[in-house]
Amino acid sequence: MQTDLVAVTVKHVIPMANGCAVFLGEDTKTFVIYVDQFVGKAIQMTINGVKPERPATHDLIGSVLLGFGARLEHIVVNDASKDTFFARILLRMENELGQKIVELDARPSDSIVLALQHKRPIYVARKVFTNAPDMSEVLANVLKQQSEDGDTNSGGEDA
Repeated sequence: MQTDLVAVTVKHVIPMANGCAVFLGEDTKTFVIYVDQFVGKAIQMTINGVKPERPATHDLIGSVLLGFGARLEHIVVNDASKDTFFARILLRMENELGQKIVELDARPSDSIVLALQHKRPIYVARKVFTNAPDMSEVLANVLKQQSEDGDTNSGGEDA
């Protein structure tokens, strides 16, 4: 993998009053991206392996990709400005004419859902990862509090 990208996983999703906090990181650092309630729930459902009764927008996009023979390669949270993050979805398309990589601009929240649904890697540009505040201690405190309270409603790979 390129040295300018950091592989991350979704560590935890925490519902909040105005959306959800999605904690992303690796062994040494965790940072947070705030998303709307709908996408936060979609991320959580995907992590928990829960399928919605009816296809959501992310499910539709996955079906469209499949229908066109495109495969999601990975996503990259590639930029940040103040508290707003930006992402790219990289698709691989193959047909009788050859192979092509297509890069799409997308919200990180939508990109994360798609990456989780398709079991594809999530990367963060090293400059974004380096500049994002480390929220590892905050996450550890939240997980400790939830375990003390017996809360099992939210989660991630560490929950």
